[in-house]
Amino acid sequence: MGSTLNSKWLPVTSTVTVALALLSASTAVISLYFCRKKSKVLYSKIQELEISLNSCLQNSAAERQGRIRAQQDLRKALAEPKSENLEQTSYPMTPIGLVQSCFSTRNGTPRQPLLVPLARACLVFDSARVPPASLEGLVEYSHCWIIYVFHLNTNLEKLWKHPSRSKFKAKVRVPGLKGGKMGVLATRSPHRPCPIGLTVAKVEAVRGNMVLLSGVDLVDGTPVLDIKPYLPYCDSIQGAAVPEWVMVDNVLAVASVNFSEGFSSSLSDCWETAKKKSLYASPDELQCLIKQNQDQEASDNENSQVCHPSGDVTYHLILEGTNVAYRIDFNGNVTVENVVVSSEILNRNRNRRSFLEWRDELS
Repeated sequence: MGSTLNSKWLPVTSTVTVALALLSASTAVISLYFCRKKSKVLYSKIQELEISLNSCLQNSAAERQGRIRAQQDLRKALAEPKSENLEQTSYPMTPIGLVQSCFSTRNGTPRQPLLVPLARACLVFDSARVPPASLEGLVEYSHCWIIYVFHLNTNLEKLWKHPSRSKFKAKVRVPGLKGGKMGVLATRSPHRPCPIGLTVAKVEAVRGNMVLLSGVDLVDGTPVLDIKPYLPYCDSIQGAAVPEWVMVDNVLAVASVNFSEGFSSSLSDCWETAKKKSLYASPDELQCLIKQNQDQEASDNENSQVCHPSGDVTYHLILEGTNVAYRIDFNGNVTVENVVVSSEILNRNRNRRSFLEWRDELS
């Protein structure tokens, strides 16, 4: 009897099993269909995002190249103005020389002259405009004034616009006012209505159409408009007054400068390559320059690369043919960590006269 009952239910069980199997298979097929459809949608979106990203990158690169070309054209136009484009109120001022400085970039260049006595530069004059005879007698002065162009300003294009469209900033932030602003002509900001700078430097030697200087605050490649001898009896004014915010401009003062273990060894290794066109005689002298430069103040650096958990930031000082990495903590303590050779800077300095060449000529 039981056997007969089981045999009756067997077809029903089989039918249910098959139905469940078909239902499961249908569900799997439907799920697979929707998964594939969703995958296609996601893949399509990814492709769209990739295309959009590539387009943005290409546009960004094109804009960057455009800005670089525009700045190069502006600098060339500043250096070689065409007389037919000059207005009657303009004057034909063309650079008469270029600075070959130990400071390869704006970042790390001293804020003021003579703060870093070891900061050296070679001022090379255009012999066609300034014959070597023009420099006779300059070596008898200890210092000279240098009038130059802020050629690395990022707003040079404003010079070519009408004043109503130039958006020139009449006030700039100054460190001594803790973020407060002051009239640009009451500061030494490089971003001025006319991008001309004035600095003083020590005259170390004069040879032919070149002048070796020290205590400079000039970046490499600075175009020079003129130099004048420094006259203490009239250029140094006893009792001259300055605003209080200038006197307390020490917010970025450095508490101490320390070199990491092994830095001197790394610098010596780099020196074997960099010394060929260096303005310094030894790695020890170059290390003294690094210490002096960090001692005078913590310069504004736009090239911060790494933020440490402690809040410290690693900065980079491009000095001659080397890239010097250092950190500044919240207490103003500087730790110079590492140094590597910068081949790009070395290639740029290939025509530079080295300290040894200067020494041989002076001896």
